[in-house]
Amino acid sequence: MELRIIKTKKQYEEYLDWVDRQFNNQVKPNSPQGEKLQVALLLIKQYEDVHYPVPVPDPIEVIKLKMQELGIKNKDLVGKVGSKGYVSALLNKRKPLTLELAKLFHRELSIPAEVLLA
Repeated sequence: MELRIIKTKKQYEEYLDWVDRQFNNQVKPNSPQGEKLQVALLLIKQYEDVHYPVPVPDPIEVIKLKMQELGIKNKDLVGKVGSKGYVSALLNKRKPLTLELAKLFHRELSIPAEVLLA
């Protein structure tokens, strides 16, 4: 396969099929074929970034999901974030997520900063 910039969905699908065959053949990463595979993967990623962008998640929804995963209740945030009313207003999007709170949620809930600052 000759590698070129992917411009059409047909080309994209051909690249995906070719990559699948390379993985099935267990191509060694440091071999010439492995290098070609890495370039193909970069071309696929570039096409996907343009044609299939991943939407940025809502920071408050991520906070609520992480709280649910960790078994944290709103009352557990009282004192760290603010009053019971403030926590409720924040999680119901009536109060803004400040930089200080984003840092706190990053530190306490291990949420990536780029998600909180989106």
